[in-house]
Amino acid sequence: MFKKFLILLLVVTSSAANATLQIQSWTLANGARVLFVENHSIPIVDLSVEFDAGSRRDPKGKAGTASLTNGTLALGIQAAHLAGITSSVEPALTEAEISDAFADTGAQSGNAVENDNAGLTLRTLSSATERDTAVKLLARILAQPSFPAKFVARDKARTISAIKEDLTKPEAIAERAFARMAYGEHPYGNEETVASVSAITRADLMAFHRTNYVANHAIVAMIGDITRAEAETIAEQLTTRLPQGASLPTLPDVPAPQTKETRIPHPASQSHILIGAPAVVRGNPDHFALTVGNYVLGGGGFVSRLTNEVREKRGLAYSIDSFFIPRAQKGPFQISLQTKKEQTDEALKVVRDTLAGYLREGPTEEELKAAKDNLVGGFPLLIDNNRKILGNIANIGFYNLPLDYLDTWTANVEKVTRADVVSAFNRIISADKLVTVVVGAAQP
Repeated sequence: MFKKFLILLLVVTSSAANATLQIQSWTLANGARVLFVENHSIPIVDLSVEFDAGSRRDPKGKAGTASLTNGTLALGIQAAHLAGITSSVEPALTEAEISDAFADTGAQSGNAVENDNAGLTLRTLSSATERDTAVKLLARILAQPSFPAKFVARDKARTISAIKEDLTKPEAIAERAFARMAYGEHPYGNEETVASVSAITRADLMAFHRTNYVANHAIVAMIGDITRAEAETIAEQLTTRLPQGASLPTLPDVPAPQTKETRIPHPASQSHILIGAPAVVRGNPDHFALTVGNYVLGGGGFVSRLTNEVREKRGLAYSIDSFFIPRAQKGPFQISLQTKKEQTDEALKVVRDTLAGYLREGPTEEELKAAKDNLVGGFPLLIDNNRKILGNIANIGFYNLPLDYLDTWTANVEKVTRADVVSAFNRIISADKLVTVVVGAAQP
C-alpha cells in the first residue's frame, strides 16, 4: 500500500506548479543530463543519479536482477588507480567502511528501483569539505561496486524469503496476478520468483551494472545550497568514472487491453479485488484530464464516486480507490478494494456499473470544481521540502517532461473541462476490456 501511495504522490508532485522552482538543465560532454534547482534556504544538498535500469530491463528468466544490482551497489567498492596517477590507488572499501564514511560527514545515502528506472540518492551538508567527500564516495559506489559474493548470497536469500512471505499475502498475490494478466510477456508483467532470483549470479549483477549504469544514460538531479558552477562540478564528479554505454534494446509494445478474470482462493476473511488495464504513458497529453477525472472517480478518498456507490450507499467495502500509474510505456489504470467474500459479486457489479456510467457521463460540474480545488489547493504540501522537489525534477529529467512542467501545473488542472475528462477516459479505458483479479472468494 505504501508503494501505491508513493507512486501516486510522485504522479501528483511531478505534475505541480511553483513559479519559484526554476529548473536549470544541461548535458555534460559524457552525455549525462543534469537538472538543478538552486535553493539556499538550508545548508543542505539533495541529489540523485538515475538510470534506465529498472525491472523492465531484467534479463529473461532472471527477474530481480535490477533490484539486486541496485541494492548491492553499496556493499563494497573496488580499489582503483587515480586517473593519470598510476602509482596512487584508491583503497577498496567494505560495506561497514562505506557506511562509516557517510556517517563521518553527516551524509545519508539511499537507493530505489522502479519498473522503469533505478538509482542512488544522497543528502549532504553543503559545506565544501563534507560535500566533496560524500559526492566522491557516491561516485565510487556508482562506478566501482565490488559485489562481494557473500553479501550477494545474503541478499538473494533475503529476497527469496520476502517472496515466500509475499506469496501468503492476498494483496501481493493479487498484484502479481494482475501484472501477469495485464502485461503477459511484456517486462512489466514479470514478477520476481524464487526460481528467477535463485538463477541470478554475481556475474549477472556485474553485467547488468556494466550495461545499464553508464554516463550517457545518467540523469543527475540536484537541489540545494550550491551555485550553478558547484552543481556543474558535482555532476562531473558523479559521472566521470562511469563508462559510455550502447543503446539499450527496444522493448516490446505493451499488449492491448483484454477482458480477463481470475479468482484465486485464499483463506483471508475478505476478497482482495483489482480491476484495470494497461493505460497511460508518462507525458500523455491527457494527463491533466485523467488526473482531475480520476480524483472524482476514485482518487479523492471519501469524496469519490466509487466510495459513494460502494461504501456509503451499500456498505460493500471500507475503502476503494482508483489510480493511474504512468510509465515509460503504458502503465496501469487500477481500481482496488477489499470486500467480504460473500459480497464479492455484488461489489464487482457495482464497481463495473459505476465505471461504465462514469465513462458515459463524466463528472458533474460540482464534482469537477471540487476536484480541481482540492488538487490545486493541496499542491503546496506536496513540494514543501527539498526531497520531494528532488523526486519531481528527477522525474522530469528521466521522462523528458518540459522544464516548466511544475510551473504550468495548476493552470493545466484548472482549465480541464467535463468534456476533456469524458474524452480522455474513453480514449484510455474501455469498460469491456478490463482485467479482474479476485483473491479470496472462489468462482460463484
